[in-house]
Amino acid sequence: MAESKAAASLEMNAVNGGGVGFDPSMWRDFFVTYAPPLSQGVEERMRARAERLTGEVRRKMFGTGGEGGVTMRVAEAATLVDTLERLGLDGHFQREIGVVLGRLRYTEADFAGSEDDLHTVALRFRLLRQHGLSVSTDVFDKFRDGTDSFRSSLRNNPRGLLSLYNAAHMATPGEITLDDAVVFARCHLEAMSMKGELKSPLAEQVSRALDIPLPRFPRRLETMNYLAEYEQEDEHDRVLLELARLDFELARSLHLKELKALSLWWRELYESVKLSYARDRLVESYFWTCGVFHEEKYSRARIMFAKVFGLLSLMDDTYDVHATLEECYKLNEAIQRWDEGAVSILPKYLRMFYLQLLSNFDELEDSLEPHEKYRVSYAKNAFKISSEYYLREAKWSNNKYTPSFAEHLEVSVMSSGFPMLAPVVLMGVHDREGVATEEAFKWATSIPDVVTASGEVARFLNDIASHNVGKNDKDVMSSVECYMAEHGVGEEAALVAVAALAEHGWRTINRAFMEMGSGLLPAALLIVNLTRTLEVIYLGGRDGYTFGGDIKGLIISLFLDPVAVMRI
Repeated sequence: MAESKAAASLEMNAVNGGGVGFDPSMWRDFFVTYAPPLSQGVEERMRARAERLTGEVRRKMFGTGGEGGVTMRVAEAATLVDTLERLGLDGHFQREIGVVLGRLRYTEADFAGSEDDLHTVALRFRLLRQHGLSVSTDVFDKFRDGTDSFRSSLRNNPRGLLSLYNAAHMATPGEITLDDAVVFARCHLEAMSMKGELKSPLAEQVSRALDIPLPRFPRRLETMNYLAEYEQEDEHDRVLLELARLDFELARSLHLKELKALSLWWRELYESVKLSYARDRLVESYFWTCGVFHEEKYSRARIMFAKVFGLLSLMDDTYDVHATLEECYKLNEAIQRWDEGAVSILPKYLRMFYLQLLSNFDELEDSLEPHEKYRVSYAKNAFKISSEYYLREAKWSNNKYTPSFAEHLEVSVMSSGFPMLAPVVLMGVHDREGVATEEAFKWATSIPDVVTASGEVARFLNDIASHNVGKNDKDVMSSVECYMAEHGVGEEAALVAVAALAEHGWRTINRAFMEMGSGLLPAALLIVNLTRTLEVIYLGGRDGYTFGGDIKGLIISLFLDPVAVMRI
């Protein structure tokens, strides 16, 4: 089997190399030498088949003009949008989905509130909010009893409960109704799971949601799982399923080519800078990248993002685990100057990294069209800002300083990387997508609520993980430790409080999504996708980026395991 061969090969790779304090990369040159399963001829025939099927789906499900949403009933329309999104096909039908959502927005399900209707009402609610469209929690009143609690009869409706649970995670701060919905649905879903009352594929979907609710689950991973689950549904559409499998495999073929090119780039970079203390995590960072944008049209954006992510990681580890405070000052000074002449102020071991940093940014600028080159200045400025905040943390660590929780948050949200990565996410997106506008870059670098809240989620999940797995000697105090010191509580209470703050961050993201203009939603969605992948990286208090073995199985499944597609 492909998985066992890949696993065996990886065991051979996971020897030698890597940095002091961090495990070596288990991938090494695996993706440099790996031979993708699709030949050029097969891929061309698959692509031609996918194009024919796309047209067939458009005619069959939306009508000739893509206006099928006008005649669909609410349940049918909501199910179609959900299916296309979970199968990863929504990018092919954006205009048609917009028509359907427009109808869903102004047409509520005409139900009396029976148990069977809960699924449709909750599904409509979640879809609208995920697309930045406001919808009131009043739609759930019909499912509550005279005591304002959810009706006990709903506990026997697992499909409806799962939809309610996922919908409730689109809550904004202070929405008590949705707090109640999460507790109610989770309680009964967990009970049914423990008793073995759920059948496949619902059992797998419930298990996944209890770990990470659907609105926070990376879309590419959901598609990977849902391809097999959709086939088990009695009313699945065979044409849609075939198209989804072809689309997944074609995108994966491109991902493997990108992984090879990036692995070669990283090997040359990592070996030339000789920062053996830094994490060797190219494959893990690319996994994260595919959680942000997986579609073929984002190839340039993925490559640019992955490269900057790698450079930022090298700088982060230099400040965090190796450099003296004096060296941190010098590194920051050089980065603020951003000029080759500044290399002389650096210690010798950092000079090659600095030159590579400048050289790679020049290459990124060269890969952009003339009217796009302004974007690099946004990324450079964000990189400089990150360096400033890394230096502030280095000073705290060197001086054994314990900041207040608020002071810690002010700095650590910025050092989380999200404020820096917000413009980098947009840097390689082509103009024709209508995503990376100059307005979007100005928005991203103004540190809006979506970016701030994403940084909070990143900081809190990272600190919970670092508290579980242990810290480096030079690490600054975490938000968990600052909370313990400021509030005089133990580890357990602090971990619960910080997890609650991460939850609040997600709710702030939800609110911001419904309040922002539609022109910025596509850019904001990429930031949210970056945040979704955090939930997997840090699931259960692990750190899948630092300790790559924790997500090895996911990477094998996403990039290497076979997908059942028709070979033309």
